[in-house]
Amino acid sequence: MKILEKKGDEDVATAYLADLGDGKYVEFVESLGGVESRADKWVLILSSLSGCPLNCKFCDANRFYEGPLTKEEIMEQIDYLVEKHGSYDTVNSDKFKVQFARIGDPALNDSVIKTIETVREKYSPENYMPCISTIAPEGTDEWFGELKKLNHKVYHGNFQLQFSVHSTEKEERDFLIPDKKWSLEKISNYGEEFYSGGRKVTLNFALSKNGQIEPEVLESTFDPEVFALKITPLNPTCNARKNELINVFTSDEAQKYPVIEELKDGPFEVYLSIGELKENEIKSNCGQILLSHFEESRGEKEKV
Repeated sequence: MKILEKKGDEDVATAYLADLGDGKYVEFVESLGGVESRADKWVLILSSLSGCPLNCKFCDANRFYEGPLTKEEIMEQIDYLVEKHGSYDTVNSDKFKVQFARIGDPALNDSVIKTIETVREKYSPENYMPCISTIAPEGTDEWFGELKKLNHKVYHGNFQLQFSVHSTEKEERDFLIPDKKWSLEKISNYGEEFYSGGRKVTLNFALSKNGQIEPEVLESTFDPEVFALKITPLNPTCNARKNELINVFTSDEAQKYPVIEELKDGPFEVYLSIGELKENEIKSNCGQILLSHFEESRGEKEKV
């Protein structure tokens, strides 16, 4: 693996662009997750695919697709970061989160579930939390069945599963995520089967405008004893700009969405997840570094 670019702040988050060979490029990120030391919390955010075949309107990771990564190619991202900080066979952190949430939907790669277990077996992290972020693409029922078995057998709720829903209104959801995917009802049924206590299944909504979330739909479809809600701003990727979807906001500005306060007064646990604005400044959102790197390379070649 060859590191092509590194961007960020070691005290916040650092994003890497790497060439795996054979035309495969990946981005991966390490973050302190809002704390001051890796000894307290260490978050790795990994790519599952080289590019992405999905067509989400706000993501820059879908400009190309070279297929799923092997278990070894995913582990290269983890091994690089672990070894970078001086360890080769153990991880010493009070909370070690490995998120499959960078380039590519993890449900499209069978190697992801194998990698989750390889990390546990290789590094024996004391407090290890695997994290999956997915739109639940159609045709992945078998993959989700294996994930459910793994959670019940090994992790017993110390597992973060997030469904990227983004809207409760079907037409709006289909615009934001135009690929075939599970219905809200199917996500609800699976979440209830997956949940085994501990961390609740998360429904993520990246807000770009008012009206994306209908509390009545949530309450009639999802069990608040099983599901929690995460609200995030929609960050300034190239595709988000192209589709006029950008709406970065801070915690103080979130009140312009009355639905957030309405949800907080309802039966669900609600998390307002506002990332560091520095991450937008360094273009560390999914696919941005890769896109920027190749645009700059093309520009340099044209100058020559």
